[in-house]
Amino acid sequence: MVWLSSKNIKSTRPTKKPSERWLGPFPILKKHQEPPPPIIIEEEEEWEVSQILHSKLKRRKLRYLVEWKGFSQDPERSTWEPDENLKNFPELVKDFHSLYPDKPGPNSSKA
Repeated sequence: MVWLSSKNIKSTRPTKKPSERWLGPFPILKKHQEPPPPIIIEEEEEWEVSQILHSKLKRRKLRYLVEWKGFSQDPERSTWEPDENLKNFPELVKDFHSLYPDKPGPNSSKA
């Protein structure tokens, strides 16, 4: 059985104040496949990127929405990463900007 935080769950209540903080308990129906272990590069753990989904500028810093290998079936595990975290995946960045040339990128005049 698991309990879920209500922090990111939308409610029909007009205010969060009287809402419960935890929802459940819920039964675990299925255990998903374990994610692959991280790759060791230059003595640091490195997770493998499956694909880049989106890019944006936040506080004048370029960020990419990254789908991680082994988590493709779980979109909630995609994370926004600063562009420097993708330095080992230049081909994925290049392919993303080839498909979406209007999205903010490393050569954007805005970045």
